[in-house]
Amino acid sequence: MTRTMTQTAMPQKAGRKEWLGLAVLALPTLLVSLDLFLLILAMPSLSEGLHASSVQQLWILDIYGFLLSGFMVTMGSWGDRIGHRKVLLWGAAAFGLASVACAFSTTPLMLIVARAALGIAGATLAPSILALIRNMFPDERQRALAIGIWLVCFTSGAILGPLVGGVVLEHFWWGSVFLLGLPAMVLLLALGPKLLPERREGHGGPLDMPSVGLSLAAILSVIYGVKELVNVGLRLVPVLTIVLGLVAGTAFLKRQRRLEQPLIDLRLFRRPTFSVALGSLLANSMLTGAIMVFVIQHFQLVEALSPLNAALWIIPGMATSIISIQVSPMIARRVRPAVLIAYSLILTVIGLIWLTQADGVVGLALGFAVVNLGSGPLIALSTHLVLSTAPPELAGAAGALNQTSGYLGLSLGIALLGSLGTVVYRAQLADHLRSLPTAAADTARGTLAGATTVAGGLPHNAGAVLLDQARAAFTSGLHIIAAISAVLMAATAVVVLVTLQQIKPLGQTEQS
Repeated sequence: MTRTMTQTAMPQKAGRKEWLGLAVLALPTLLVSLDLFLLILAMPSLSEGLHASSVQQLWILDIYGFLLSGFMVTMGSWGDRIGHRKVLLWGAAAFGLASVACAFSTTPLMLIVARAALGIAGATLAPSILALIRNMFPDERQRALAIGIWLVCFTSGAILGPLVGGVVLEHFWWGSVFLLGLPAMVLLLALGPKLLPERREGHGGPLDMPSVGLSLAAILSVIYGVKELVNVGLRLVPVLTIVLGLVAGTAFLKRQRRLEQPLIDLRLFRRPTFSVALGSLLANSMLTGAIMVFVIQHFQLVEALSPLNAALWIIPGMATSIISIQVSPMIARRVRPAVLIAYSLILTVIGLIWLTQADGVVGLALGFAVVNLGSGPLIALSTHLVLSTAPPELAGAAGALNQTSGYLGLSLGIALLGSLGTVVYRAQLADHLRSLPTAAADTARGTLAGATTVAGGLPHNAGAVLLDQARAAFTSGLHIIAAISAVLMAATAVVVLVTLQQIKPLGQTEQS
């Protein structure tokens, strides 16, 4: 499956139709990404309007992400079989209908079911879009630029989400946040058949349903178990759930080796370019994604910023990410991707080292901005390498694995680094809780939010002392997590530089 392209046999470049098609694909990506951040802002009014319990609120938030990540591989492989444009258009129609159902839900259960349907429909979008970009832009330079534009649209949702959400929710009811993506979906359904190619390189055989079931069991069990470890700590149920997911994953891999038409062709992972690029994306989402969560928590719990103001202080970091994602494909035309990724990650390491010492809003925002500036080339070029290394008939599966690695990495990062941060927090706070009643000490020991609640019920001086100590303990946890992340990102840079050094600047060759 190894392909070689030289300058003497350059692929045909994309024209106006392909770039217009990319615009049609990019707008839904922006609005779907925007929708993810809007729901968090809408939760207070949503919960009040539907009288949702705390458990129902968690399911409203989580069910979308669970099914989105769980069905991603299935939808990518399905598109490889019947055509990615067809799957994308069906998915867009289903996403629009599910959005309307979410907007006009009258009970928490109805909203949970509608959000589940939204997640399944959403799983069709990213793999199909990435596969279409892979086929619409055969020229490597243009493809890398197109992928960068798509990634920028996805990232921009994080910036626009708090701003748009504040305006929309100030003037309309909570359900309006689900309707923002409808115009883009209608545009996609209207223009997609004219601007997007339908190209099915692979076989048209049916999906192997046992493989579908095993992949769902593996992904959903692991992600659910990891999330529960974050929420409830080291308990038997989440551990058993993760074990179940690993067992299902092992069975899934064994079955793929036996099938003539597997859901995922495991031969992809024999290619160092594919495996290292996918692994670096997993590491980046695990480390920098978790750092973002902890920085936002620090803004809210230590610096006492509102959720909106905390989100606004993250914008500089998202902006530097957008800039580096967009610029790196152009730099990679002259510099080997491995060199650009590795040396850019030095900036990420510097930013993480800065975060080991930073305290206060400005220092944390600056450090996070430097972290994202350095990780942009890894995100853009590794995504490009994952898609370019896979043959066209497996573009959907490759796109699905690319996206699934992001969701899984973020969940693992929050669980593993979050657990470490909790250990540091509790260790540093232990001596200061001895004088408190058992129930109050347990609450304060659990989380910084709990310590804030306990401090509010203490006499003024005692409460202020406890709150200062708890905030210092949380900050120490953030510093240690940033230090460990710096070491791991430095190791990622070394691995990329050593294993991908044979990849020449974009447009000169493609090797896998």
